[in-house]
Amino acid sequence: MQITILNQHHTNPDCPATSRHYSFLEQLTKRHKVTLVTTDGWRSARITNNYSWVPEGVELHESTVPYANKMGVVQRLKSFAGFAAFSFKKAMELPKPDIIWAVSTPLSTPWVAAQVAKLRGVPWVFEVQDLWPKFPIEMGAVKNKWLQQRLYVLEKSLYKSAAHIITLSPNMTDYVASLGISRDKITTNYNGTDLNMIAAVKPAAVELLRERYQLEGKRVVLYAGTYGRANDIPTLMKAIEVLASEPEIKFVFTGSGYYEPQLQELAARMPNLLLLPPQNRQDTFELFKLADLSLVTFSNLPVLAANSPAKFYDSLGCGTPVIVTNPGWTNSFVQKYNVGWYTPAEQHELLAQTIKSALADAAILQKKGANGAIIAKEIFDRQMLVTKVEQVLQRAQQQS
Repeated sequence: MQITILNQHHTNPDCPATSRHYSFLEQLTKRHKVTLVTTDGWRSARITNNYSWVPEGVELHESTVPYANKMGVVQRLKSFAGFAAFSFKKAMELPKPDIIWAVSTPLSTPWVAAQVAKLRGVPWVFEVQDLWPKFPIEMGAVKNKWLQQRLYVLEKSLYKSAAHIITLSPNMTDYVASLGISRDKITTNYNGTDLNMIAAVKPAAVELLRERYQLEGKRVVLYAGTYGRANDIPTLMKAIEVLASEPEIKFVFTGSGYYEPQLQELAARMPNLLLLPPQNRQDTFELFKLADLSLVTFSNLPVLAANSPAKFYDSLGCGTPVIVTNPGWTNSFVQKYNVGWYTPAEQHELLAQTIKSALADAAILQKKGANGAIIAKEIFDRQMLVTKVEQVLQRAQQQS
């Protein structure tokens, strides 16, 4: 099968990112001809050079379109429009594929896929990574009511146009189905994690980290991810201040984003916060192995309850229990499988209390961590998840 993938935000494991599609492309290119249309936006974020930019065998077509979490609305729109123009032109020039696979966000990427698919007479598959336009609307980025309605109309039309839809969480699947889309047309495929990379983490490397950062005797609470406006960072900062009187508890943060300056200021005056630069994928796994507990936090917005946070899967895969603040499927998941705790978003006192209570019982921490590692092997392994995506692509191509 000849597959053309449109994905504005391509990363590889040298980047401080989840690199879901790198793992998938690595497997798909063994059996199919794979062409990736993307941007070089993440190249400058590479921390190491241990991996090729794309897996061997992938045909790469790349435009120069910058993107960063710190960008404002206008800058982001320019970035989205720039990639849309490039990807449309390139997808029309390339040899006709058997199927087009569009990765959203942003919504402009599946829109391009829908136009190219119609013009070239091929099916396309829509992978929904975040719910757009609900996400930017609830975040306050799109205030005009008329424009909001037009975006919702566009969203629904794209769901109808796609031969199949892949979502990254059960709540996303429920949302798409609520718009009148048949569930037979939707497949939930979790973000997942790279268990092969986790297995390669050496205990000695973890202990070296503990020594390097003077974490001996500390109970480590890890936040590894984006410091974005959707991630409820102000609540985390307040919880850190509340727990400053607990010398054995040490917060370790690694990432970047909108709240980075405020976190740097906090780390300068709070000895219980260690702020590390962004890490590549392998080094991030070492930090998860080091941590006693990890935090997966988001702001109190309905749309965020549906998301599929990479750090959730990475933490469980490493055997590290989590505290989640989403009231959606992650809350249900941690309770069903006994892999962590839930506290409501934007409640820093309760979050601090939950952290302190969780760290006080080593046996419960160990049990929840072990449960997480077991369930991750069963349903979050990307080597398994990619076969389900491959089946979706094959069925969509055969049914066209």
